[in-house]
Amino acid sequence: MAFFKYKAISSNGKPTVGLVEAPNGDQAAKLLKEKQLFVISLAETNENAITSRFDKLQKVSFNDIVNFTRQLATMIVAGLSIPDSLNILHTQTTNPIFARVLSDIERSIVGGGNFGDALAKYPQYFTPIYISLIRAGEASGMLDKVLNQLADTLEAQREFRGKVVGALIYPTIIVIGMIVVVIIMMVVVIPKLTDLYKDFGIELPVATKILIGISNFVIYDWWIVILVVVGVVYGFSRWKKTDIGTYTTDTLILKIPLFGELQKKTILVEFTRTLAMLLSAGIHILDALKILKGSLNNVLYRNAIDDISKRVEKGFQLADTFASHKEFPMIVSQMLKVGEETGRIDDTLLKLSKYFQTETEQMVKGLTTAMEPIIMVVLGIGVGFIVFSVITPIYNLTAQFK
Repeated sequence: MAFFKYKAISSNGKPTVGLVEAPNGDQAAKLLKEKQLFVISLAETNENAITSRFDKLQKVSFNDIVNFTRQLATMIVAGLSIPDSLNILHTQTTNPIFARVLSDIERSIVGGGNFGDALAKYPQYFTPIYISLIRAGEASGMLDKVLNQLADTLEAQREFRGKVVGALIYPTIIVIGMIVVVIIMMVVVIPKLTDLYKDFGIELPVATKILIGISNFVIYDWWIVILVVVGVVYGFSRWKKTDIGTYTTDTLILKIPLFGELQKKTILVEFTRTLAMLLSAGIHILDALKILKGSLNNVLYRNAIDDISKRVEKGFQLADTFASHKEFPMIVSQMLKVGEETGRIDDTLLKLSKYFQTETEQMVKGLTTAMEPIIMVVLGIGVGFIVFSVITPIYNLTAQFK
């Protein structure tokens, strides 16, 4: 793609200048014409080449997608067409990468394509669930409703993730601070005390020898730790990509005390909320399960959904198929049974999602409350060991002069 500098007259008669990105001059002129600009001059330029290289370092964040969805939903409900809405949004966004994505999507729609297919060109930004919902909205003629539901769901996901991350920030800061203090002690303080002990020829207790040994290792052999960590991380990442590695890792994660249960609850929150959204958009249950299977990040749940889909296709009741899988708690099958009897499975799933979200938030709060005293105890033991190791030789030295 090249950059072209242009001078043009807008539809209201005002002169305008700027840059446009296109494969060639003809395409650049066509793009400007689509924007109702009368081109006076058009020439290729390298003016934005450096900026483009820096742009590649940026990413389209989850927040970008959430804000885009809400703004687009608002514009569509207000009566604007999709191309007009995208044109406004691509000029307003501060992310240059996302601006080019929206501009390309707009061109695809103006050229006769549909919105869902245009989004599908960017799977790295728009998930299969997102694209499927947009296609369902276009097919049913209820794109405004689907976009509003999608925006509500994405905002709920953002809020939920924010609460989880926010609850873990304080313990994380404490742990990092503790590590930094220990490293400073080992690199700066302990070596000076070691020299002092040598000058006085003090007989060192075992605890002090251990502390000095740790200090020497941190100062002189730190590269061994780096090599080991890099090797372990590289080897683990390669192994995790294998089928047995993925299965073993995902199984072990769910068995970790407290954290495993938190992971299960988080998966259930996202699963029930997303399935409710897909069904309310008019997507068939089998198609919805197939879409959801690809979005789950745990192989045990993917396998469970795959089996559930096959059994539902054979005619089994949805509630019964969920009851046969231990990955889903009994309340899921019980609530789904109620939903099947009332014909409101989507509403039932949404209530389930809120139930699991409340449980998850309470678990995170309890976990962080429990972690703080544990961290303080560990910190106290570590500080106590260092103080004992440092003070004991000095005490022995002063005792010699009495």
